[in-house]
Amino acid sequence: MLPVRPLAGTPGGATALTVPQAVQHALAAYQRGEMAEAERLCRRVLEVKADYFDALYLSGIIAAQTGRTQEAARLLSRAVTVNPGIADAHYNRGVALGELGRPADALESYERAIALKPDHADAYYNRGVALDELDRPEQALESYDRTIALRPEYAEAHNNRGLALRRLQRHVDALASYEQAIALQPGYARAYNNRGVALSELDRLAEALESYDRAIALKPDYVEAYNNRGIALGELDRPAEALESCERAIALRSDYADAFYNRGNAFRELHRYREAVDSYERALALKPDYASAHWNLADCYLLLGDFSRGWQEYEWRWKLEQRDSGRREFRQPLWLGRETLQGRTILLHSELGLGDTLLFCRYAKKVAALGAKVVLEIQPALLPLLADLEGVTQAVPRGAPLPVFDYHCPLMSLPLAFKTDLSNIPADIPYIRSDVERVAAWQAKLGRKNKPRVGVVWSGSTALRNDKRSMTLRDMLPLLREWAEWISLQKEVRESETALLASRADLRHVGAELKDFGDTAALVELMDVLVTVDTSVAHVAGAMGKPVWIFVPFNPHDWRWMLDREDSMWYPTARLFRQPENGDWASVVGRVNEELVRHFGAPR
Repeated sequence: MLPVRPLAGTPGGATALTVPQAVQHALAAYQRGEMAEAERLCRRVLEVKADYFDALYLSGIIAAQTGRTQEAARLLSRAVTVNPGIADAHYNRGVALGELGRPADALESYERAIALKPDHADAYYNRGVALDELDRPEQALESYDRTIALRPEYAEAHNNRGLALRRLQRHVDALASYEQAIALQPGYARAYNNRGVALSELDRLAEALESYDRAIALKPDYVEAYNNRGIALGELDRPAEALESCERAIALRSDYADAFYNRGNAFRELHRYREAVDSYERALALKPDYASAHWNLADCYLLLGDFSRGWQEYEWRWKLEQRDSGRREFRQPLWLGRETLQGRTILLHSELGLGDTLLFCRYAKKVAALGAKVVLEIQPALLPLLADLEGVTQAVPRGAPLPVFDYHCPLMSLPLAFKTDLSNIPADIPYIRSDVERVAAWQAKLGRKNKPRVGVVWSGSTALRNDKRSMTLRDMLPLLREWAEWISLQKEVRESETALLASRADLRHVGAELKDFGDTAALVELMDVLVTVDTSVAHVAGAMGKPVWIFVPFNPHDWRWMLDREDSMWYPTARLFRQPENGDWASVVGRVNEELVRHFGAPR
């Protein structure tokens, strides 16, 4: 955010009291830039008359302009007490209070200034700054609009209006405000940087990068622009350049926690995980409560097999601002393995991802073995599949009334509670079973089996942004051969792929007929092997103990597949096929094709 504008005005019109000549000389010295002399004369006046407004006011301005903000606030507060009818005195007091980190007090001063002088554009502008700092963006926006109505050419107000709009998630409007600021002030580096942020939010990354570059050209030491440029380059899959940009930001500001965090992200994309860990730890040394750095550090620790530290850091997920974490607030205490559960009832509750629920619900059996009655609250779509999960006394869909319980634990905190490491991962498979009647119904629907049946899933949710786990249907099609019956379990089909899917008589699509995960499990039961990207269907197959071959992207952003392994310690029947480099699904499909031929003894 821009700093507040320079102090407005100087005092004038000293009244003919006992010391008017001293005040006039002080004012003349101030106007010549002789601050020390002006201040000396003001002190002489105040020794004679401690409540002399002009001397208090001028002393306050001099203190502010010479970096003595606390003294400035004290002197200006005395001045407005002596004479509360001067708008600029209230305004300048607000500036000092704002610089002292007292936005509520500053806001009061700006509002007093506005009451006295309704066309005080600077007071409206700084009022907006204070309201922003008080997390009141709607009112801040109104204040900036009032500023612009009074002074349309006020570039800083247009820029800060954009900042308020961004906080209100109105990114198109924010972009327009930044561009108006640039039109008014073409060399406005800060507006170019903020314009880049808005373009990034709108997923116009190439344009965002150009805007950051322009900001840096205007201000070569613009550390925030280098950091934001690194973020954009990372999202454009240019991690080496992202790393360079973050390094430049750090060189300019060695205590810049955000740049260390984003450097860590670039290291991750470059498969330099140990260096990523170091960078996240540097960010946390500077900013210990940096939730995103803790979260990404957890991911690296888990990928590297350091489960002890990984589970601890994983608990920071609850404090991520940009993530709807699914956190629940209960009066009952959180259980993380310390208290006895003998004879007690515990609620195990899901968070967000279906795959996470399917993976961690296996712990219900271990919790029940401690003598607890287990209530499992899960996403409604999973209820048909998990209602009879071993160890569960009662399963309820999320949103339904809950029975009485003594403790609660999120499913994804159970590995921490049980101190899970590489030596004791609970992999008693299967722990999910298909329904016999549903299997029979799907068997009848599929008809007689004359060839090996291979199920395929090529993409995850269409709502995911920048989803590197997914491939396209066209990427998957080279697998299809006449020696097998190919069944599509793809639930969501992108509109761009519907025509291609309909044109393939060699791929039977039944995903649209899946009512819930009970149907998914029944269909998986009938497959000889499931070939899939990293989706919830992979977890269903793994938890059922069915052969499942999982396509893993070059950068495995899901820690559970770890690094380099071709097997899964969580799902013994899973095989992992990894991209050799970013975006290369063709090599993976070619390898899977060879393995399918070998597995089934099929013709090449």
